[in-house]
Amino acid sequence: MSESDHIAAAPPVDADRANSVMDDETRLRPEFVDKVLDAVEAGDDETARKLVEPLHPADVADLIEAAARDEREGLVKALAGIVDADVLAEMNDWVREGLLDEMEPQQVADIAGQLDTDDAVALIEDLDKDEQQAVLERMEPDDRAAVEEALSYPEESAGRLMQRDVCAVPEHWKVGEVIDYLRSTQELPDDFWEVFVVNPSHHPVGTCKLSTILRTARGQAVSDIMVPDQTLIPVDMDQEDVALRFQKYALVSAAVVDDDNRLVGMITVDDIVHIIQEEAGEDVLLLSGVGDEGDINEPVVESYRSRVRWLVANLITALAAATIIRQFTDSIEHLAVLAALGPIVAGVGGNAGTQTLAVTVRAFATNQLTGSNRWRAVGREIRVAILNGLTIALLLGLGVSLVLQSVPLGLVIGAAMMVNIITAGLAGVLVPLTLERAGADPAVASSVFLTMVTDSMGYFAVLGLATASGIVH
Repeated sequence: MSESDHIAAAPPVDADRANSVMDDETRLRPEFVDKVLDAVEAGDDETARKLVEPLHPADVADLIEAAARDEREGLVKALAGIVDADVLAEMNDWVREGLLDEMEPQQVADIAGQLDTDDAVALIEDLDKDEQQAVLERMEPDDRAAVEEALSYPEESAGRLMQRDVCAVPEHWKVGEVIDYLRSTQELPDDFWEVFVVNPSHHPVGTCKLSTILRTARGQAVSDIMVPDQTLIPVDMDQEDVALRFQKYALVSAAVVDDDNRLVGMITVDDIVHIIQEEAGEDVLLLSGVGDEGDINEPVVESYRSRVRWLVANLITALAAATIIRQFTDSIEHLAVLAALGPIVAGVGGNAGTQTLAVTVRAFATNQLTGSNRWRAVGREIRVAILNGLTIALLLGLGVSLVLQSVPLGLVIGAAMMVNIITAGLAGVLVPLTLERAGADPAVASSVFLTMVTDSMGYFAVLGLATASGIVH
């Protein structure tokens, strides 16, 4: 069942009751969560079920996620029958995986059989190989074949994301035949917004919106009203590229084709909403150095493993700045204020670089930055960096001159700030460009290299210019 089913099937809830359950941002109120958990702990499953029964499946999933890890199993048992396939499909991956580990393979198979292929695959793909096989062996043959085929495609590809059930009709049909087919055939998707038109080789040749079909006379040929131009999604296309196509062409659904250009499934916009959120969150996490699956429900050991390697990398790159500082220990001893001003220059430069880095990585993610405009983007960021550098250098230089009563020192610190902000701007755009040219995800390690560049250049500019100018005696 798709998300639109959930929306349509959500029972009406009394306004006062809704206000007592949800806050203004449609989050479950802590008091409500505590009331349900207290009922479960007291063994009053009936009260817990009455409280939870009117909730939307997504809200039931939120309730389970809000419970502590050791409370979830008891909560799910108390809500038996309410925690169904729809709830599991809405649930956080880590929480769902923990619950599935407690279930028998037959239970998981029964749940997967109630879901569309894409949701069933999401349920099964994270299981261990042995667990996957045990679940698949207990599924109905048709469901098993569909899931196994989807699992054969690369992870995060259109093949994993698509629904196998599609509405496809021959191009020689009349509109009346299509309407009769839609009314009489059971093997159709739960939700669809267009009918795909195929030739005898099952190659998509056009699409018809349901609204067009309903407004057209029964005797009209489908080939006369179909739209021949359509966006076809290769089955092995990465899900991020699929999302970009939906965004660019304002798609509601799209046909998925195999290597022979045969129609094998469709992707709908409700699936794409999840992908856009997932990919955007992944880029933010990668930029922050916490891996690509950072989540508050992730086990502590997993979080530790994904984060510590980047902290170690930062530690190693920080040694570059420390090495530069060590070369100027005499200058620092003679003018101790440099030890206080160096971190200011390095820190502001780091922030400037992070701004550029965020814009560049976003441009890559949305396909705004391409081979035809990348050097124009570099030039733009240089101009922005020069303007930022002039402004901040002027403010800092004047401040140092006035507070420390030293115009030469103010000039040195202002010049150092100017140098570091320009360097940071260049690094913020060139580092992700270089990683992208090397075939790496620009979001993965850009922040580590950027920190090394801005810290090293910041201290080098301050100490080097101070020494070269002769203000250190």
